[in-house]
Amino acid sequence: MTPRTMLDKLWDSHEILTREDGASLLWVDRHFVHEGSHHAFAKIAERGMKVRHPELTFGVADHYVPTHGTAASPDIARMIRTLSENTARHGIELFGVGDPRQGIVHVSGPEQGVTLPGLLIVCGDSHTATHGALGAYSFGIGATEVAHVLATQTIWQNKPRRMRLAVEGELAPGVGAKDIALNWISLLGADGARGHAIEYTGSAVRGLSVEGRLTLCNLSIEGGARSGMVPPDEVTLAWIKGRPYAPSGAQWARACDSFLALAPDAGAEYDREATLDAAEIAPIVTWGTSPEEALPITGRVPDPARARTEAEAKRISDSLDYMGLKPGQSLTDTQVDQIFIGSCTNGRIEDLRSAAAVLRGRKAVVPGLISPGSAQIKQQAEAEGLDKIFTEAGLEWVDSGCSMCVGMNGDLVAAGKRCASTTNRNFRGRQGKGARTHLMSPAMAAAAAVTGHLTDARPLLEGRL
Repeated sequence: MTPRTMLDKLWDSHEILTREDGASLLWVDRHFVHEGSHHAFAKIAERGMKVRHPELTFGVADHYVPTHGTAASPDIARMIRTLSENTARHGIELFGVGDPRQGIVHVSGPEQGVTLPGLLIVCGDSHTATHGALGAYSFGIGATEVAHVLATQTIWQNKPRRMRLAVEGELAPGVGAKDIALNWISLLGADGARGHAIEYTGSAVRGLSVEGRLTLCNLSIEGGARSGMVPPDEVTLAWIKGRPYAPSGAQWARACDSFLALAPDAGAEYDREATLDAAEIAPIVTWGTSPEEALPITGRVPDPARARTEAEAKRISDSLDYMGLKPGQSLTDTQVDQIFIGSCTNGRIEDLRSAAAVLRGRKAVVPGLISPGSAQIKQQAEAEGLDKIFTEAGLEWVDSGCSMCVGMNGDLVAAGKRCASTTNRNFRGRQGKGARTHLMSPAMAAAAAVTGHLTDARPLLEGRL
């Protein structure tokens, strides 16, 4: 047989048929729906249709969930209620408000073992690529496609091109998965992986925890990729074993063999390959209004006068105007008004621990919100005493939800205010109209909290890792 990549193996095992135009009909193993799925449920209701496989569909309340206990408005409460009604009507399992399994969909799915290697997973959310960290082929879909999956448990797709992104070597202390992701996006661009499914490999990737791999795959979409994935290994198996929806007993032993067999074959060919040196990656922060507009914290804001083209000069100038920054200023001279730690990118227990390592025994000089990625993570963090570290530093410890990442639940950054954030997008208005967002790792956000400006977290972590 011709050596196959991981994408080839996953695609071949889910392809039902191929149309003359080249599109393939794929079987869907898991379908996650959240509050934004109401359009799709309305569409199948109009046609008198039922959900084809409710046992393979999971509802998760996250985008509109209040992190302060009460919905910020009747409209927000209605969105949560509508998800509950739609899932109940069709017999779909719901990780809803008050359920101990509730959390952000891309956090709860993996931690409950609903996400498994070898599965094809979809959700009406662009960051569905996160689940690929466990060896799944996962991607976001639109409202019309959500309706199609609800009705048929299948989806039409054109096969993406195959990209291998290797990160070799050892990361320096204080540098992690968020820095790897922002680094490659800044180097290759927001369209650098457009049309591709990325397979992350290399010794630095293998050295990441599953939490780190989830962060890495989560940000694949910000570099234009259709999906991101990491080949399953013993680290993957150890993380999955014993989770509520994972195989057990004799099934587990058989499953492990099939999980490990997903790794790409020796000699498999890719349409594109890129390699990064882990030792060259420093803590990264964004300065502009796209994840690709990012630099090491030791850098300076770019000067549009030094741009290579007029289009690039205009892009830089527009971003600086919106962000309220001056050409050539040191990134560490950038004052912040608040910080946010959470989201499907960096709301896991490992993320909270790294932030706590910086904050322990220190006081924040700006306000901040810390929202764990799931109710389970919140409980674990409190058992470890992390919540006390946060609150004693002067930061707000709240419930799980998408929260300030997208601001749908009422957690917002005010116009003109600057937020050091662990989220995945720094688009204009993403965290609130006129909000200015700088993306970074949890440790870096914590460092900004205690200094009041963008700061290299590494000196603050010395002797604490």
